[in-house]
Amino acid sequence: MKNITITIQNRLIDLGADLVGFGSLLELPGEMREEMPIGISVAVKYPPEVIKQIHAHPTLEYLEWYNTLNTKLDMIVNEGAKQLQDLGHQAIPLSRQAMKYSQETFATFLPHKTVATRAGLGWIGKSALLVTKEFGSAVRFSTILTDAPLETRDPINESLCKDCTMCLRTCPGGAVLGENWQVGVPREMLFDARKCFEKARELCQTYLGKKVTICGKCIEICPHTRNYIWR
Repeated sequence: MKNITITIQNRLIDLGADLVGFGSLLELPGEMREEMPIGISVAVKYPPEVIKQIHAHPTLEYLEWYNTLNTKLDMIVNEGAKQLQDLGHQAIPLSRQAMKYSQETFATFLPHKTVATRAGLGWIGKSALLVTKEFGSAVRFSTILTDAPLETRDPINESLCKDCTMCLRTCPGGAVLGENWQVGVPREMLFDARKCFEKARELCQTYLGKKVTICGKCIEICPHTRNYIWR
């Protein structure tokens, strides 16, 4: 078990992952996790300068990096799943092409951040984003589901945001509701996805001239992100 865990972790890092975690998903419904018991969470970080530049509004460079990191993650999870399959295990990469979304809630049926909390990589902040100690929210995530006998970490089951309200006070769309997350708290109690979507679309049209939906203010303002980008 230890050898295959190290082998897969090293392979994912060699492919470009900045964080890798292994978590048990057995507490989740089987259909939600494709009946796989283990989730591998993979993260890649934004360059600090890219996040610094979105203090006032989203930038074209931020949009380019958003797309670049998503493409990189697809490659990492596809290659990681292939290695697990070559070792004789089932493995399902949750690339962008494989993810299932709800058009009503703007949510995936198995969010990458849920797997990341099970893998001990971070917690869900008041902004409903995954927050890590290493990079704050200046990361993009993806997932591999597998039945490989990997060593799993202890999950993170509650927020470490405590009394911080930076994202609540600075969200341009007023989408952050101010509640602290713990396991079982639905996203709707933390965050109004439609308000976020509408404001991000407005900002991108104004500053980028594009009909896309990125903002990033809650990423940039998070104290954990700032510890990363200004260190």
